[in-house]
Amino acid sequence: METEFFDIAILLALAVGIGGLAMLLRQPLIVAFIAAGIIAGPAVTGLVPHPGDIELLAELGIALLLFVVGLKLDLSLIRTMGPVALATGMGQVIFTSVVGYFIAIALGMSPVTALYVAVALTFSSTIIIVKLLSDKREIDALHGRIAIGFLIVQDIVVVMVMIGLSAFGAGTDTEGPWMEALRVLGAGIVMLLGVAIAMRYILPRLMEMIARNRELLVLFGIAWAVTLAAVGDAMGFSMEVGAFLAGISLASTRFRDALGARLTTVRDFLLLFFFLHLGSQLELDLLGAQVGPALILSAFVLIGNPIIVMIIMGFMGYRSRTGFLAGLTVAQISEFSLILAALGYSLGHITAETVGLVTLVGLITIGLSTYLIIYSHPIYDRIAPWLRIFERERMPQQDQDSQKEAAVDVIVCGLGRFGYDLAMKLSDRDIQVLGVDFDPSAVDGLLAEEVRACYGDAEDPELAERLPLSHARMVISTIPDPVANRALLDSLRHGGFQGRIMLTAHHPADIRALADLPEHELLLPFRDAASRTAERVAEGLRSKGG
Repeated sequence: METEFFDIAILLALAVGIGGLAMLLRQPLIVAFIAAGIIAGPAVTGLVPHPGDIELLAELGIALLLFVVGLKLDLSLIRTMGPVALATGMGQVIFTSVVGYFIAIALGMSPVTALYVAVALTFSSTIIIVKLLSDKREIDALHGRIAIGFLIVQDIVVVMVMIGLSAFGAGTDTEGPWMEALRVLGAGIVMLLGVAIAMRYILPRLMEMIARNRELLVLFGIAWAVTLAAVGDAMGFSMEVGAFLAGISLASTRFRDALGARLTTVRDFLLLFFFLHLGSQLELDLLGAQVGPALILSAFVLIGNPIIVMIIMGFMGYRSRTGFLAGLTVAQISEFSLILAALGYSLGHITAETVGLVTLVGLITIGLSTYLIIYSHPIYDRIAPWLRIFERERMPQQDQDSQKEAAVDVIVCGLGRFGYDLAMKLSDRDIQVLGVDFDPSAVDGLLAEEVRACYGDAEDPELAERLPLSHARMVISTIPDPVANRALLDSLRHGGFQGRIMLTAHHPADIRALADLPEHELLLPFRDAASRTAERVAEGLRSKGG
Protein backbone atom coordinates (compact mmCIF):
# COMPACT_ATOMS: atom_id res chain seq x y z
CA MET A 1 0.00 0.00 0.00
CA GLU A 2 2.84 2.39 0.85
CA THR A 3 4.47 1.65 -2.53
CA GLU A 4 1.23 2.37 -4.41
CA PHE A 5 0.77 5.62 -2.49
CA PHE A 6 4.33 6.62 -3.34
CA ASP A 7 3.72 5.82 -7.03
CA ILE A 8 0.66 8.09 -7.07
CA ALA A 9 2.67 10.88 -5.42
CA ILE A 10 5.38 10.60 -8.10
CA LEU A 11 2.79 10.55 -10.85
CA LEU A 12 1.04 13.68 -9.55
CA ALA A 13 4.33 15.55 -9.17
CA LEU A 14 5.33 14.59 -12.70
CA ALA A 15 1.93 15.71 -14.05
CA VAL A 16 2.30 19.08 -12.33
CA GLY A 17 5.80 19.60 -13.72
CA ILE A 18 4.96 18.68 -17.31
CA GLY A 19 1.64 20.53 -17.04
CA GLY A 20 3.48 23.68 -16.00
CA LEU A 21 5.83 23.32 -18.96
CA ALA A 22 2.86 22.86 -21.30
CA MET A 23 1.24 25.97 -19.87
CA LEU A 24 4.37 28.01 -20.62
CA LEU A 25 4.39 26.61 -24.16
CA ARG A 26 0.62 27.31 -24.46
CA GLN A 27 -0.15 23.64 -25.10
CA PRO A 28 -3.31 21.85 -23.90
CA LEU A 29 -2.95 20.05 -20.59
CA ILE A 30 -4.39 16.87 -22.12
CA VAL A 31 -1.23 16.52 -24.20
CA ALA A 32 0.91 17.12 -21.11
CA PHE A 33 -0.93 14.53 -19.03
CA ILE A 34 -0.67 11.85 -21.70
CA ALA A 35 3.04 12.65 -22.03
CA ALA A 36 3.41 12.32 -18.24
CA GLY A 37 1.75 8.91 -18.39
CA ILE A 38 4.10 7.79 -21.17
CA ILE A 39 7.15 8.94 -19.20
CA ALA A 40 5.99 7.32 -15.96
CA GLY A 41 4.81 4.10 -17.60
CA PRO A 42 6.70 0.87 -18.26
CA ALA A 43 7.69 2.01 -21.75
CA VAL A 44 10.06 4.74 -20.46
CA THR A 45 11.02 5.11 -16.78
CA GLY A 46 8.81 2.49 -15.15
CA LEU A 47 8.02 4.84 -12.26
CA VAL A 48 4.55 3.35 -12.27
CA PRO A 49 5.22 -0.28 -13.20
CA HIS A 50 1.59 -1.34 -12.90
CA PRO A 51 -0.81 0.94 -14.83
CA GLY A 52 -3.71 -0.91 -13.24
CA ASP A 53 -2.97 0.93 -10.01
CA ILE A 54 -4.63 4.07 -11.40
CA GLU A 55 -7.25 2.38 -13.57
CA LEU A 56 -10.02 2.71 -10.97
CA LEU A 57 -9.40 6.45 -10.60
CA ALA A 58 -9.42 6.74 -14.39
CA GLU A 59 -12.81 5.03 -14.61
CA LEU A 60 -14.22 7.35 -11.94
CA GLY A 61 -12.97 10.32 -13.94
CA ILE A 62 -14.69 9.12 -17.12
CA ALA A 63 -17.92 8.51 -15.22
CA LEU A 64 -17.90 12.02 -13.75
CA LEU A 65 -17.06 13.57 -17.13
CA LEU A 66 -20.12 12.02 -18.74
CA PHE A 67 -22.22 12.79 -15.68
CA VAL A 68 -21.39 16.49 -15.94
CA VAL A 69 -22.07 16.44 -19.71
CA GLY A 70 -25.50 14.94 -19.05
CA LEU A 71 -26.07 17.36 -16.20
CA LYS A 72 -25.65 20.33 -18.54
CA LEU A 73 -27.77 18.86 -21.32
CA ASP A 74 -30.79 21.11 -21.38
CA LEU A 75 -33.16 19.64 -23.96
CA SER A 76 -34.71 23.07 -24.55
CA LEU A 77 -31.27 24.26 -25.68
CA ILE A 78 -31.26 21.56 -28.35
CA ARG A 79 -34.61 22.82 -29.62
CA THR A 80 -33.64 26.50 -29.64
CA MET A 81 -30.03 26.48 -30.79
CA GLY A 82 -31.20 26.73 -34.39
CA PRO A 83 -30.94 24.61 -37.50
CA VAL A 84 -27.37 25.66 -38.22
CA ALA A 85 -25.92 23.89 -35.16
CA LEU A 86 -27.87 20.71 -35.89
CA ALA A 87 -27.12 20.73 -39.62
CA THR A 88 -23.45 21.54 -39.11
CA GLY A 89 -23.00 19.08 -36.26
CA MET A 90 -24.69 16.16 -38.00
CA GLY A 91 -23.21 17.05 -41.40
CA GLN A 92 -19.69 17.11 -39.99
CA VAL A 93 -20.18 13.84 -38.10
CA ILE A 94 -21.52 12.04 -41.19
CA PHE A 95 -18.89 13.47 -43.56
CA THR A 96 -15.95 12.76 -41.26
CA SER A 97 -17.06 9.25 -40.35
CA VAL A 98 -17.78 8.22 -43.98
CA VAL A 99 -14.66 9.75 -45.56
CA GLY A 100 -12.53 8.76 -42.57
CA TYR A 101 -13.72 5.16 -42.93
CA PHE A 102 -12.59 4.93 -46.55
CA ILE A 103 -9.26 6.58 -45.71
CA ALA A 104 -8.72 4.00 -42.95
CA ILE A 105 -9.65 1.17 -45.34
CA ALA A 106 -7.16 2.57 -47.86
CA LEU A 107 -4.52 2.47 -45.14
CA GLY A 108 -5.06 -1.28 -44.82
CA MET A 109 -7.26 -1.45 -41.72
CA SER A 110 -9.98 -4.03 -41.18
CA PRO A 111 -13.60 -2.84 -41.46
CA VAL A 112 -14.16 -2.89 -37.67
CA THR A 113 -10.92 -1.06 -36.95
CA ALA A 114 -11.62 1.44 -39.73
CA LEU A 115 -15.08 2.09 -38.29
CA TYR A 116 -13.65 2.82 -34.83
CA VAL A 117 -10.98 5.12 -36.23
CA ALA A 118 -13.47 6.95 -38.46
CA VAL A 119 -15.93 7.55 -35.60
CA ALA A 120 -13.12 8.64 -33.28
CA LEU A 121 -12.14 11.32 -35.81
CA THR A 122 -15.59 12.93 -35.73
CA PHE A 123 -15.60 14.25 -32.15
CA SER A 124 -14.07 17.56 -31.10
CA SER A 125 -13.05 18.59 -27.60
CA THR A 126 -15.75 20.65 -25.88
CA ILE A 127 -13.44 21.32 -22.94
CA ILE A 128 -10.61 22.73 -25.09
CA ILE A 129 -12.86 24.74 -27.40
CA VAL A 130 -14.85 26.37 -24.61
CA LYS A 131 -11.61 27.28 -22.81
CA LEU A 132 -10.03 28.82 -25.92
CA LEU A 133 -13.17 30.72 -26.94
CA SER A 134 -13.57 32.02 -23.38
CA ASP A 135 -9.97 33.23 -23.31
CA LYS A 136 -10.60 35.09 -26.60
CA ARG A 137 -13.98 36.45 -25.39
CA GLU A 138 -15.70 34.82 -28.36
CA ILE A 139 -18.20 32.56 -26.59
CA ASP A 140 -21.00 35.05 -27.34
CA ALA A 141 -19.81 35.74 -30.90
CA LEU A 142 -21.83 34.21 -33.71
CA HIS A 143 -19.23 31.59 -34.56
CA GLY A 144 -18.80 30.85 -30.85
CA ARG A 145 -22.51 30.20 -30.34
CA ILE A 146 -22.66 27.99 -33.42
CA ALA A 147 -19.57 26.06 -32.32
CA ILE A 148 -21.01 25.38 -28.86
CA GLY A 149 -24.23 24.24 -30.54
CA PHE A 150 -22.67 21.60 -32.76
CA LEU A 151 -20.35 20.47 -29.95
CA ILE A 152 -23.49 19.60 -27.98
CA VAL A 153 -24.73 17.65 -31.00
CA GLN A 154 -21.43 15.76 -31.05
CA ASP A 155 -21.72 14.96 -27.32
CA ILE A 156 -25.14 13.41 -27.92
CA VAL A 157 -23.86 11.39 -30.89
CA VAL A 158 -20.89 9.98 -28.97
CA VAL A 159 -23.17 8.70 -26.21
CA MET A 160 -25.41 7.07 -28.82
CA VAL A 161 -22.33 5.41 -30.31
CA MET A 162 -21.36 4.06 -26.88
CA ILE A 163 -24.83 2.58 -26.48
CA GLY A 164 -24.46 0.87 -29.83
CA LEU A 165 -21.04 -0.50 -28.91
CA SER A 166 -22.41 -1.82 -25.64
CA ALA A 167 -25.07 -3.76 -27.57
CA PHE A 168 -22.47 -5.62 -29.60
CA GLY A 169 -19.69 -5.74 -27.03
CA ALA A 170 -21.17 -8.20 -24.59
CA GLY A 171 -22.21 -10.90 -27.09
CA THR A 172 -21.41 -14.56 -26.50
CA ASP A 173 -20.57 -17.43 -28.79
CA THR A 174 -24.09 -18.84 -28.57
CA GLU A 175 -25.89 -15.57 -29.15
CA GLY A 176 -25.72 -13.58 -32.34
CA PRO A 177 -25.14 -9.83 -32.24
CA TRP A 178 -28.76 -9.09 -33.09
CA MET A 179 -30.05 -11.12 -30.16
CA GLU A 180 -27.59 -9.34 -27.90
CA ALA A 181 -28.71 -6.01 -29.34
CA LEU A 182 -32.33 -6.85 -28.54
CA ARG A 183 -31.38 -7.90 -25.03
CA VAL A 184 -29.48 -4.69 -24.42
CA LEU A 185 -32.35 -2.70 -25.94
CA GLY A 186 -34.79 -4.31 -23.51
CA ALA A 187 -32.45 -3.67 -20.60
CA GLY A 188 -32.08 -0.09 -21.77
CA ILE A 189 -35.84 0.43 -21.79
CA VAL A 190 -36.06 -0.92 -18.25
CA MET A 191 -33.25 1.38 -17.13
CA LEU A 192 -34.79 4.41 -18.83
CA LEU A 193 -38.14 3.70 -17.17
CA GLY A 194 -36.42 3.43 -13.81
CA VAL A 195 -34.61 6.72 -14.31
CA ALA A 196 -37.83 8.40 -15.51
CA ILE A 197 -39.70 7.24 -12.39
CA ALA A 198 -36.87 8.51 -10.20
CA MET A 199 -36.92 11.87 -12.02
CA ARG A 200 -40.67 12.19 -11.55
CA TYR A 201 -41.28 10.96 -8.01
CA ILE A 202 -38.00 10.59 -6.09
CA LEU A 203 -35.20 12.91 -7.17
CA PRO A 204 -36.99 16.30 -6.85
CA ARG A 205 -37.90 15.78 -3.19
CA LEU A 206 -34.61 14.08 -2.40
CA MET A 207 -32.61 16.91 -3.93
CA GLU A 208 -34.57 19.50 -1.94
CA MET A 209 -33.45 17.83 1.27
CA ILE A 210 -29.87 17.07 0.25
CA ALA A 211 -29.18 20.54 -1.20
CA ARG A 212 -29.42 22.08 2.27
CA ASN A 213 -25.84 20.92 2.80
CA ARG A 214 -23.27 21.66 0.10
CA GLU A 215 -20.91 18.84 1.04
CA LEU A 216 -23.75 16.32 0.99
CA LEU A 217 -24.90 17.63 -2.39
CA VAL A 218 -21.49 16.96 -3.93
CA LEU A 219 -21.30 13.53 -2.32
CA PHE A 220 -24.77 12.64 -3.60
CA GLY A 221 -23.87 13.71 -7.13
CA ILE A 222 -20.77 11.51 -7.16
CA ALA A 223 -22.64 8.59 -5.58
CA TRP A 224 -25.54 8.89 -8.06
CA ALA A 225 -23.18 9.03 -11.05
CA VAL A 226 -21.13 6.04 -9.92
CA THR A 227 -24.22 4.03 -8.93
CA LEU A 228 -25.94 4.40 -12.29
CA ALA A 229 -22.61 3.78 -14.02
CA ALA A 230 -22.33 0.49 -12.13
CA VAL A 231 -25.96 -0.37 -12.91
CA GLY A 232 -25.42 0.36 -16.58
CA ASP A 233 -22.34 -1.84 -16.64
CA ALA A 234 -24.20 -4.68 -14.88
CA MET A 235 -27.10 -4.49 -17.35
CA GLY A 236 -24.84 -4.85 -20.37
CA PHE A 237 -24.22 -1.19 -21.13
CA SER A 238 -20.94 0.55 -20.60
CA MET A 239 -20.59 2.47 -17.36
CA GLU A 240 -20.30 5.64 -19.47
CA VAL A 241 -23.92 5.35 -20.60
CA GLY A 242 -25.14 4.92 -17.02
CA ALA A 243 -23.18 7.95 -15.86
CA PHE A 244 -24.59 10.04 -18.72
CA LEU A 245 -28.16 9.04 -17.82
CA ALA A 246 -27.43 9.97 -14.21
CA GLY A 247 -26.54 13.48 -15.34
CA ILE A 248 -29.63 13.80 -17.53
CA SER A 249 -31.84 12.69 -14.63
CA LEU A 250 -30.70 15.72 -12.61
CA ALA A 251 -30.53 18.19 -15.51
CA SER A 252 -34.11 19.34 -14.97
CA THR A 253 -33.62 20.18 -11.28
CA ARG A 254 -32.82 23.70 -10.15
CA PHE A 255 -29.68 22.44 -8.42
CA ARG A 256 -27.91 21.26 -11.55
CA ASP A 257 -25.77 24.40 -11.98
CA ALA A 258 -24.61 24.37 -8.36
CA LEU A 259 -23.88 20.65 -8.54
CA GLY A 260 -22.05 20.94 -11.85
CA ALA A 261 -19.92 23.84 -10.63
CA ARG A 262 -18.85 21.97 -7.49
CA LEU A 263 -18.10 18.76 -9.38
CA THR A 264 -15.97 20.37 -12.09
CA THR A 265 -12.80 20.37 -9.99
CA VAL A 266 -13.34 16.80 -8.83
CA ARG A 267 -14.02 15.74 -12.41
CA ASP A 268 -10.88 17.40 -13.74
CA PHE A 269 -8.75 15.84 -11.02
CA LEU A 270 -10.04 12.32 -11.62
CA LEU A 271 -9.98 12.74 -15.38
CA LEU A 272 -6.29 13.46 -15.05
CA PHE A 273 -5.82 9.80 -14.16
CA PHE A 274 -7.56 8.68 -17.36
CA PHE A 275 -5.02 10.49 -19.51
CA LEU A 276 -2.17 9.35 -17.28
CA HIS A 277 -3.45 5.78 -17.47
CA LEU A 278 -3.84 6.04 -21.25
CA GLY A 279 -0.31 7.36 -21.64
CA SER A 280 1.15 4.70 -19.35
CA GLN A 281 -0.37 1.96 -21.52
CA LEU A 282 1.12 3.28 -24.75
CA GLU A 283 4.19 1.64 -26.19
CA LEU A 284 6.52 3.98 -28.02
CA ASP A 285 7.30 1.29 -30.57
CA LEU A 286 3.61 1.17 -31.46
CA LEU A 287 3.45 4.95 -31.77
CA GLY A 288 6.49 4.97 -34.02
CA ALA A 289 4.92 2.45 -36.37
CA GLN A 290 1.76 4.59 -36.60
CA VAL A 291 3.40 7.89 -37.54
CA GLY A 292 2.56 7.63 -41.26
CA PRO A 293 -1.16 6.80 -40.87
CA ALA A 294 -1.43 9.31 -38.01
CA LEU A 295 -0.10 12.14 -40.19
CA ILE A 296 -2.56 11.30 -42.97
CA LEU A 297 -5.54 11.12 -40.61
CA SER A 298 -4.42 14.27 -38.77
CA ALA A 299 -4.24 16.18 -42.05
CA PHE A 300 -7.78 15.02 -42.83
CA VAL A 301 -9.05 16.24 -39.43
CA LEU A 302 -7.18 19.55 -39.60
CA ILE A 303 -8.29 20.34 -43.16
CA GLY A 304 -11.35 18.24 -43.96
CA ASN A 305 -13.42 19.01 -40.86
CA PRO A 306 -13.21 22.82 -41.19
CA ILE A 307 -13.95 22.60 -44.92
CA ILE A 308 -17.17 20.61 -44.47
CA VAL A 309 -18.31 23.09 -41.79
CA MET A 310 -17.62 26.00 -44.14
CA ILE A 311 -19.50 24.28 -46.97
CA ILE A 312 -22.59 23.63 -44.83
CA MET A 313 -22.61 27.10 -43.28
CA GLY A 314 -21.99 28.74 -46.66
CA PHE A 315 -24.96 26.86 -48.10
CA MET A 316 -27.08 28.16 -45.20
CA GLY A 317 -26.11 31.75 -46.02
CA TYR A 318 -23.27 32.46 -43.57
CA ARG A 319 -20.20 34.44 -44.51
CA SER A 320 -16.89 32.69 -45.10
CA ARG A 321 -15.44 34.40 -42.04
CA THR A 322 -18.07 32.92 -39.73
CA GLY A 323 -17.75 29.49 -41.32
CA PHE A 324 -13.95 29.56 -41.09
CA LEU A 325 -13.85 30.62 -37.43
CA ALA A 326 -16.47 28.04 -36.48
CA GLY A 327 -14.84 25.36 -38.63
CA LEU A 328 -11.49 25.65 -36.87
CA THR A 329 -13.14 24.48 -33.65
CA VAL A 330 -13.57 20.97 -35.13
CA ALA A 331 -9.97 20.69 -36.33
CA GLN A 332 -9.03 18.26 -33.59
CA ILE A 333 -10.24 15.10 -31.92
CA SER A 334 -11.35 15.06 -28.32
CA GLU A 335 -11.04 13.25 -25.03
CA PHE A 336 -14.18 11.37 -26.06
CA SER A 337 -12.27 9.97 -29.04
CA LEU A 338 -9.67 8.55 -26.67
CA ILE A 339 -12.37 7.20 -24.38
CA LEU A 340 -14.09 5.58 -27.37
CA ALA A 341 -10.82 3.93 -28.44
CA ALA A 342 -10.18 2.72 -24.89
CA LEU A 343 -13.72 1.30 -24.75
CA GLY A 344 -13.22 -0.52 -28.06
CA TYR A 345 -9.96 -1.98 -26.78
CA SER A 346 -11.60 -3.19 -23.56
CA LEU A 347 -14.35 -4.85 -25.62
CA GLY A 348 -11.77 -6.61 -27.77
CA HIS A 349 -12.86 -4.84 -30.96
CA ILE A 350 -9.55 -3.10 -31.67
CA THR A 351 -5.91 -3.64 -30.77
CA ALA A 352 -3.45 -1.61 -28.74
CA GLU A 353 -1.93 -0.43 -32.03
CA THR A 354 -5.23 1.22 -32.97
CA VAL A 355 -5.48 2.91 -29.57
CA GLY A 356 -1.97 4.21 -30.11
CA LEU A 357 -2.94 5.51 -33.56
CA VAL A 358 -5.98 7.40 -32.24
CA THR A 359 -3.92 8.80 -29.38
CA LEU A 360 -1.18 9.99 -31.72
CA VAL A 361 -3.77 11.69 -33.95
CA GLY A 362 -5.14 13.34 -30.81
CA LEU A 363 -1.70 14.63 -29.80
CA ILE A 364 -1.07 16.07 -33.27
CA THR A 365 -4.48 17.64 -33.88
CA ILE A 366 -5.01 19.04 -30.38
CA GLY A 367 -1.59 20.67 -30.41
CA LEU A 368 -1.89 22.21 -33.89
CA SER A 369 -5.55 23.23 -33.65
CA THR A 370 -4.82 25.16 -30.48
CA TYR A 371 -2.57 27.48 -32.44
CA LEU A 372 -5.06 27.66 -35.31
CA ILE A 373 -7.81 28.86 -32.97
CA ILE A 374 -5.58 31.28 -31.07
CA TYR A 375 -4.44 32.94 -34.32
CA SER A 376 -7.69 32.38 -36.24
CA HIS A 377 -8.27 36.02 -37.17
CA PRO A 378 -4.78 36.71 -38.63
CA ILE A 379 -4.98 33.41 -40.54
CA TYR A 380 -8.34 34.36 -41.99
CA ASP A 381 -7.05 37.78 -43.05
CA ARG A 382 -4.32 36.09 -45.09
CA ILE A 383 -6.49 33.51 -46.85
CA ALA A 384 -9.83 35.37 -47.02
CA PRO A 385 -9.83 35.83 -50.82
CA TRP A 386 -9.65 32.06 -51.34
CA LEU A 387 -12.49 31.37 -48.90
CA ARG A 388 -15.12 33.33 -50.84
CA ILE A 389 -15.91 30.16 -52.81
CA PHE A 390 -17.67 28.87 -49.69
CA GLU A 391 -20.17 31.72 -49.76
CA ARG A 392 -23.33 31.71 -51.77
CA GLU A 393 -24.90 34.80 -53.26
CA ARG A 394 -27.39 35.99 -50.67
CA MET A 395 -29.02 38.79 -52.65
CA PRO A 396 -29.59 39.21 -56.40
CA GLN A 397 -27.71 42.12 -57.96
CA GLN A 398 -30.90 44.03 -58.72
CA ASP A 399 -31.93 43.80 -55.06
CA GLN A 400 -28.51 45.12 -54.03
CA ASP A 401 -28.89 48.06 -56.39
CA SER A 402 -32.39 48.89 -55.11
CA GLN A 403 -31.15 48.59 -51.52
CA LYS A 404 -28.32 50.98 -52.27
CA GLU A 405 -30.63 53.58 -53.81
CA ALA A 406 -33.35 53.39 -51.12
CA ALA A 407 -33.75 56.30 -48.70
CA VAL A 408 -32.40 55.66 -45.23
CA ASP A 409 -31.63 57.83 -42.22
CA VAL A 410 -29.60 55.50 -40.01
CA ILE A 411 -27.60 52.36 -40.79
CA VAL A 412 -27.17 50.03 -37.80
CA CYS A 413 -24.29 47.55 -38.20
CA GLY A 414 -24.63 44.58 -35.85
CA LEU A 415 -28.02 43.13 -34.97
CA GLY A 416 -27.30 41.51 -31.62
CA ARG A 417 -29.46 42.25 -28.59
CA PHE A 418 -28.38 45.89 -28.41
CA GLY A 419 -28.38 46.47 -32.18
CA TYR A 420 -31.75 44.80 -32.74
CA ASP A 421 -33.42 46.76 -29.95
CA LEU A 422 -31.85 49.99 -31.20
CA ALA A 423 -33.08 49.39 -34.76
CA MET A 424 -36.60 48.64 -33.51
CA LYS A 425 -36.72 51.74 -31.27
CA LEU A 426 -35.54 53.98 -34.11
CA SER A 427 -38.10 52.44 -36.47
CA ASP A 428 -40.86 53.04 -33.90
CA ARG A 429 -39.93 56.73 -34.04
CA ASP A 430 -40.50 56.82 -37.81
CA ILE A 431 -36.77 56.92 -38.55
CA GLN A 432 -35.79 55.04 -41.72
CA VAL A 433 -33.42 52.30 -40.56
CA LEU A 434 -31.30 49.75 -42.39
CA GLY A 435 -29.93 46.91 -40.27
CA VAL A 436 -26.74 45.13 -41.35
CA ASP A 437 -25.42 41.82 -40.01
CA PHE A 438 -23.59 38.71 -41.24
CA ASP A 439 -25.90 36.38 -39.28
CA PRO A 440 -28.75 35.31 -41.63
CA SER A 441 -31.07 34.60 -38.69
CA ALA A 442 -30.53 38.11 -37.29
CA VAL A 443 -31.31 39.67 -40.69
CA ASP A 444 -34.41 37.50 -41.11
CA GLY A 445 -35.55 38.44 -37.60
CA LEU A 446 -35.48 42.16 -38.39
CA LEU A 447 -37.13 41.64 -41.76
CA ALA A 448 -39.93 39.75 -40.02
CA GLU A 449 -40.65 42.96 -38.07
CA GLU A 450 -40.90 44.82 -41.42
CA VAL A 451 -37.69 46.73 -40.80
CA ARG A 452 -35.21 46.81 -43.67
CA ALA A 453 -32.10 44.69 -43.25
CA CYS A 454 -29.36 43.20 -45.39
CA TYR A 455 -26.39 40.89 -45.13
CA GLY A 456 -23.03 42.47 -44.55
CA ASP A 457 -19.78 42.01 -42.62
CA ALA A 458 -18.28 45.02 -40.85
CA GLU A 459 -14.79 43.67 -41.61
CA ASP A 460 -15.51 43.45 -45.35
CA PRO A 461 -13.56 46.26 -47.12
CA GLU A 462 -16.24 46.38 -49.84
CA LEU A 463 -19.18 46.78 -47.45
CA ALA A 464 -19.47 50.55 -47.97
CA GLU A 465 -19.95 50.04 -51.73
CA ARG A 466 -23.16 48.08 -51.08
CA LEU A 467 -24.72 50.51 -48.57
CA PRO A 468 -26.86 53.60 -49.33
CA LEU A 469 -24.29 55.98 -47.82
CA SER A 470 -25.33 58.89 -50.05
CA HIS A 471 -28.76 58.95 -48.34
CA ALA A 472 -27.77 58.02 -44.76
CA ARG A 473 -27.07 60.66 -42.15
CA MET A 474 -25.63 58.35 -39.52
CA VAL A 475 -23.95 54.94 -39.25
CA ILE A 476 -24.03 53.20 -35.86
CA SER A 477 -21.90 50.16 -35.11
CA THR A 478 -23.17 48.13 -32.17
CA ILE A 479 -20.30 45.64 -32.58
CA PRO A 480 -18.02 45.77 -29.50
CA ASP A 481 -14.98 44.42 -31.40
CA PRO A 482 -12.32 47.14 -31.95
CA VAL A 483 -10.90 45.30 -34.98
CA ALA A 484 -14.29 45.22 -36.71
CA ASN A 485 -14.94 48.87 -35.83
CA ARG A 486 -11.59 49.96 -37.25
CA ALA A 487 -12.29 48.09 -40.48
CA LEU A 488 -15.78 49.58 -40.72
CA LEU A 489 -14.56 53.12 -40.14
CA ASP A 490 -11.86 52.71 -42.78
CA SER A 491 -14.41 51.32 -45.26
CA LEU A 492 -16.82 54.22 -44.63
CA ARG A 493 -14.15 56.85 -45.10
CA HIS A 494 -12.93 55.26 -48.33
CA GLY A 495 -16.56 55.13 -49.46
CA GLY A 496 -16.84 58.90 -49.00
CA PHE A 497 -19.35 58.86 -46.15
CA GLN A 498 -19.67 62.35 -44.61
CA GLY A 499 -22.26 61.72 -41.90
CA ARG A 500 -21.92 60.90 -38.20
CA ILE A 501 -20.33 57.62 -37.11
CA MET A 502 -20.95 56.03 -33.71
CA LEU A 503 -18.92 53.06 -32.50
CA THR A 504 -19.59 50.76 -29.53
CA ALA A 505 -17.23 49.62 -26.76
CA HIS A 506 -17.91 47.44 -23.74
CA HIS A 507 -14.59 47.19 -21.94
CA PRO A 508 -11.95 49.81 -20.96
CA ALA A 509 -9.40 48.09 -23.21
CA ASP A 510 -11.77 48.45 -26.18
CA ILE A 511 -12.27 52.14 -25.38
CA ARG A 512 -8.51 52.68 -25.42
CA ALA A 513 -8.20 50.75 -28.69
CA LEU A 514 -10.67 53.13 -30.38
CA ALA A 515 -9.42 56.34 -28.79
CA ASP A 516 -7.00 57.21 -31.61
CA LEU A 517 -9.57 56.82 -34.38
CA PRO A 518 -10.64 60.14 -35.96
CA GLU A 519 -14.13 61.54 -36.46
CA HIS A 520 -16.33 59.19 -34.49
CA GLU A 521 -18.50 59.16 -31.40
CA LEU A 522 -18.38 56.40 -28.79
CA LEU A 523 -21.33 54.43 -27.44
CA LEU A 524 -20.91 52.82 -24.01
CA PRO A 525 -24.08 50.73 -23.47
CA PHE A 526 -23.07 49.23 -20.14
CA ARG A 527 -21.86 52.52 -18.67
CA ASP A 528 -24.92 54.41 -19.97
CA ALA A 529 -27.28 51.75 -18.63
CA ALA A 530 -25.56 51.87 -15.25
CA SER A 531 -25.82 55.68 -15.14
CA ARG A 532 -29.51 55.65 -16.01
CA THR A 533 -30.19 52.91 -13.48
CA ALA A 534 -28.34 54.87 -10.79
CA GLU A 535 -30.40 57.97 -11.64
CA ARG A 536 -33.65 56.01 -11.36
CA VAL A 537 -32.59 54.50 -8.05
CA ALA A 538 -31.57 57.91 -6.69
CA GLU A 539 -34.88 59.49 -7.83
CA GLY A 540 -36.80 56.65 -6.23
CA LEU A 541 -35.00 57.07 -2.94
CA ARG A 542 -35.51 60.85 -2.97
CA SER A 543 -39.23 60.56 -3.75
CA LYS A 544 -39.68 57.94 -1.05
CA GLY A 545 -37.77 60.03 1.46
CA GLY A 546 -39.79 63.13 0.57
